[in-house]
Amino acid sequence: MARGPIEGRTMVVAFEGWTDAGDAASGAVKRLIEACELEAFDEIEPDEFVDFAMHRPVVRTLDDGTRALQWPASIAYAPTRPSSRTSLAADAGLDVSTGNEGEIFALVGAEPSRNWAVYAAEFLEIARGCEIEAIVFVGAMLADVPHTRPIATTVTSDSSELQARLGAVQSDYEGPTGIMSVLSLVAEEAGIHTASLWASVPHYVHNASAPKAVVALLDQLSEMLDVTIPLGDLPEQAGEWERGIDEITERDDDMRAYIGKLEEQRDAVESPEASGEAIAHEFERFLRAEGGKQPPSGASAPSRTDPDGADPDAAGDAADDAAPESPSESPDERPDDTPPPV
Repeated sequence: MARGPIEGRTMVVAFEGWTDAGDAASGAVKRLIEACELEAFDEIEPDEFVDFAMHRPVVRTLDDGTRALQWPASIAYAPTRPSSRTSLAADAGLDVSTGNEGEIFALVGAEPSRNWAVYAAEFLEIARGCEIEAIVFVGAMLADVPHTRPIATTVTSDSSELQARLGAVQSDYEGPTGIMSVLSLVAEEAGIHTASLWASVPHYVHNASAPKAVVALLDQLSEMLDVTIPLGDLPEQAGEWERGIDEITERDDDMRAYIGKLEEQRDAVESPEASGEAIAHEFERFLRAEGGKQPPSGASAPSRTDPDGADPDAAGDAADDAAPESPSESPDERPDDTPPPV
């Protein structure tokens, strides 16, 4: 099968919460929605699925001065313009094309905390109604990686077709899983191909948004979906993010030494032959962790929840204390919310 982007109607999905380290996954999908001019057309109401103590509604002042609540629903988006997908190299037998924006759908919202089976049924109903042929789940996890190196991404899939097209790997993980794996398996049973795209975010900056990870995810999504996603000021934000961390670590000898070790580990597997295996190994370590104490995105944010009921604020404090001095204590103490097996 020819290698190339995903073909047919594709839905891109991200959840704010456990699988959104540094707000990278939701940030990337929201940028995709803007770039492709998608419009909201449906939603999954949050009442049955969301813990409002963790994902709180937001009050806003409208243009007319009235105040309104915005509930943490899952919002589905559809294209507003038709696809203009045309082959650029048909005569050469290559599968390269452009103008795929009209085939892209999206769903983003607060991660559901309960009633996953009912949520999955509503999710599948939306996908079937849009005649979706493939779903890409986007996530970001905290990992033992340095902020000074390119953000690592990996793509997994249970679909042999998408494995061939995207060069994706199939996860052999078995164990406790998260909502995206639940949705993926339900979709695969319904005949919809699925893939997962994950970015690794430095665990020692879990309280801050990570624009560098957003850029990495958008670069990968552009190739997977065959769409152009303008980055705007994201590269500048990523540079500022990295410089800000540099300034902090310059004043902390232990942190600087710890990051140096991470850099050595990353550089040792930087070759193209080794990098995929190293990233897969990092995901396996993330998946096997249970009973952890540190959420994979900003611990101070209300939307960061521990599915097992742990105190996210206390977990964030513990991670802050431990991260610079003990690489082995960082992401392996986090509970699983399953990057792959999706």
